[in-house]
Amino acid sequence: MNALAKDNPHTATLPHFVGGHRVQGQSNRFSDVFNPATGAVLAKVPLANRDEVRHAVDVAEQAFKTWSQVTPLNRARVLFKFKELVEANLETLAHAITREHGKVLSDAMGEITRGMEIVEFACGIPHLLKGEHSMNVGTGVDSWSEYAPLGVVAGITPFNFPCMVPMWMFPIAIACGNTFILKPSERDPSPAMLIAEWLHQAGLPDGVFNVVHGDKESVDAILDEPRIQAVSFVGSTPIAEYIYSRGCSNGKRVQALGGAKNHLVVMPDADIDGVGNALLGAGYGSAGERCMAISVAVCVGDKTADQLIENLAPKVAALRIGPGETGNPDMGPLVTCAHRDKVKAYVDGGVADGAKLVVDGRNLKVNGNEDGFFLGGCLFDHVKPGMKIYDEEIFGPVLCVVRAKTFEEACELINNHEYGNGTAIFTRDGEAAREFAHRIQVGMVGINVPIPVPMSFHSFGGWKRSLFGPLHMHGTDGVRFYTRLKTITARWPRGGNGAEFVMPTMK
Repeated sequence: MNALAKDNPHTATLPHFVGGHRVQGQSNRFSDVFNPATGAVLAKVPLANRDEVRHAVDVAEQAFKTWSQVTPLNRARVLFKFKELVEANLETLAHAITREHGKVLSDAMGEITRGMEIVEFACGIPHLLKGEHSMNVGTGVDSWSEYAPLGVVAGITPFNFPCMVPMWMFPIAIACGNTFILKPSERDPSPAMLIAEWLHQAGLPDGVFNVVHGDKESVDAILDEPRIQAVSFVGSTPIAEYIYSRGCSNGKRVQALGGAKNHLVVMPDADIDGVGNALLGAGYGSAGERCMAISVAVCVGDKTADQLIENLAPKVAALRIGPGETGNPDMGPLVTCAHRDKVKAYVDGGVADGAKLVVDGRNLKVNGNEDGFFLGGCLFDHVKPGMKIYDEEIFGPVLCVVRAKTFEEACELINNHEYGNGTAIFTRDGEAAREFAHRIQVGMVGINVPIPVPMSFHSFGGWKRSLFGPLHMHGTDGVRFYTRLKTITARWPRGGNGAEFVMPTMK
């Protein structure tokens, strides 16, 4: 929610983190940070102006001169100490995520775990930065390659994973020798501040990692700043496209991950109870606020769809929904009141378009948390392409069931959608699974796995309008994104050589 915070002497004001220190905002613009479970304002976060972004770049640029000369092994040692600090403070970080985002504590812990896997991967940077060497490519001539850091790089991250998504970026970036500026979501900025403090305690030199809070003004300042060499982004497709276009036009390297509409194909031979359980977690976990959430179940055959609805509807209706920090809920609130109302409007539109609303969560009230941003799980049947609830990313606890006559029709539905982030198939048929994996035009594919998020040593990213830029995040693509290749060819002459005017060849 981007409304300016009201003056309140009891509301804390968060700082930026620049040059190893907390820095108070100078723009006199602030945004409210809410507790989604109660609707209360927790803090005010400053919205940086261009001068504040420029100052952070000054600091990061200066720090790059020395950090880029630190050996990869010593960079890895700092990250390893950071890993130990995070592990010692897991509950503190998880509560910070839940308090500002709303997801349940167990989900927040899972987010941290997946983020820390990237830190562990980045600790192997001495090996990951090894180039190639060819001896005697010509008589007395050797050739080899090196991976050089880019300089100052930036990450612009979303509200739904305030810990994990930044960790997709900065561990690899700083391990490669770059300095980093993080612009976290203004909706849940506190986890980024904890990360900055622990990196500092781990011995990361001042200015290598900086946090600058903000909105569109600070984003545009990052995109326009010529000294920032690369920008990583995760968010909605319209903004991803904007960031990619503006960043590239300013000569930057950009990877911008956008929206999703992830389909899960249910074949007639699938274990329906297992599918129902998988969809319950993949569709409603984190209140559906995941770019890899399953939001469409494509059932092959009416019998399959009828069986799935019969199995899934009571499970959705029985979801335990409440504040993420207390009790043992399955699902917490949505991140803001405005987003909750937007998701409800999608449900209204689905009903108006003729889809059958099997489970209606619009009127949910949580006792003791009536002002929280809660929405119950919603389940639609008989959804068709052309309906907004099918075509657009809802980013909420809404699952749509689409009926396809054949496997081929199911694949065609997925391949015709503008998004290509993730997809899955549930089947006992190995031939169908193999055909699906090869035919489907989607970046991440699960076979009897509902949320096929790659491990840290593989790379994360979709196809089509789910990704702008040629390189995915983390894994080997992450290392390539944050470095530039340099190839050296050397010869030590044994005597004088005459001038050569032809194209050099190796003899």
